[in-house]
Amino acid sequence: MARETMYFVQSFTERRGALTAAAPTRCKDEAAARRAVVHLGETAAGAVAFSSSGDAELGDFDDEPVILSVVGVVPDNFHR
Repeated sequence: MARETMYFVQSFTERRGALTAAAPTRCKDEAAARRAVVHLGETAAGAVAFSSSGDAELGDFDDEPVILSVVGVVPDNFHR
């Protein structure tokens, strides 16, 4: 299988100063991920849209995701 770029959004809740990540949700393309992060940011402490490239069949993905958009409070490693 060839390399492909996949797009995701992930929201975070904050409780007593600690952030908890929800499971990432896959989006069909970059535009959908950017729209979804805005929507998630309205109900969560924060959210991030990111992409990752790789070969899903081999489980071989880039070490670092590409951050597309951040709203609200997210862990430091999700800032560009």
